[in-house]
Amino acid sequence: MKLEGVKSVDMKAAVLFETGKPLRLIDGIELPALLPGQVEVEIAYSGVCHSQLMEVRGKRGEDKYLPHLLGHEATGVVRATGEGVRKIAVGDKVILGWIRGEGMEASGALYSWRDQVINSGGITTFNERAIVAENRLVPLPAGLPMDLGVLFGCAIPTGAGLALNEINITPDDMVVIIGIGGIGAVSLMYAHCCNPKKLIAIDVNEEKLEAALKLGASHALNGGDADILEQVVALTDGMGADYALDAAGHTATIELAFNAVRRNGGHCVFASHPAAGQKISIDPFELVNGKHIHGSWGGGTRPDQDLPRFYQMAVDQNLPLKNMITKRYSLDNVNAALDDLEAGRVMRPLLEINPSLGE
Repeated sequence: MKLEGVKSVDMKAAVLFETGKPLRLIDGIELPALLPGQVEVEIAYSGVCHSQLMEVRGKRGEDKYLPHLLGHEATGVVRATGEGVRKIAVGDKVILGWIRGEGMEASGALYSWRDQVINSGGITTFNERAIVAENRLVPLPAGLPMDLGVLFGCAIPTGAGLALNEINITPDDMVVIIGIGGIGAVSLMYAHCCNPKKLIAIDVNEEKLEAALKLGASHALNGGDADILEQVVALTDGMGADYALDAAGHTATIELAFNAVRRNGGHCVFASHPAAGQKISIDPFELVNGKHIHGSWGGGTRPDQDLPRFYQMAVDQNLPLKNMITKRYSLDNVNAALDDLEAGRVMRPLLEINPSLGE
């Protein structure tokens, strides 16, 4: 099928043609003409997140949009704007993120490749150029490098939002964070800024636990220990934590987070999403006794207001954001990045798509 109103830019992208199979790198993709509210962005760097890993592995249920593009956190430079776009202009450096902010909402673009339609949503980033809805873009704050800016597309709004928007940490509180990957590590850094009485990190990877101590955790526990819950209770005066944040993405870790908080006001928040069809199991009597649990949609972050605030806080507190990016990959090696993420070998993979844009 040949789409009307396309222009050949010889764009390369990583495309999901079949779940459970590696992404295919293809050249010569044609971009569609911009619709109202759409923006064409040349991508500099893209992050790789567990959401894409789950999509590629087929763990988010039936995928009705194959073949399609992927990715939801990046930085880039605006190359063209559609009718009605007012928030950004051609030449602006921007952060691309999946959380809707201010500006126009626009439908996903339909790309063309060898008489085949390639689908996309409101944002994609595993491609050299992307048609993105205006409300998925935020101007890059002055002074923020474009490689680190990628973290502000997903990891930081979700992780910092968990610690700063969803809960209210005080110096008297005891906080547990489960899963020290991209989102969990960010939650840990921003929670540490609130000076809680205890800040307990849990993961099954010893290297990540060592990193957690450097990021501000007062204690680091191996989640694979059979008595992990007993260890948490012992560290929290026998009562349980005031807050437990789960970013590990498993039903068992959400349940652990819920069981780890105290009765009479303990609060469990999770931003992870286990594989489609899985269910958590909690004791309703614990809810009667005053425990709380809720899921978080992107840390409750409002990108246009919160991202500048989170960046300024990182500067003021000298947060080691660069430690989050443990390995860099070319777009051609995106499948290796997914494999490393799945195996826990990296905290946040970074795709260098056109790093010269950040110079």
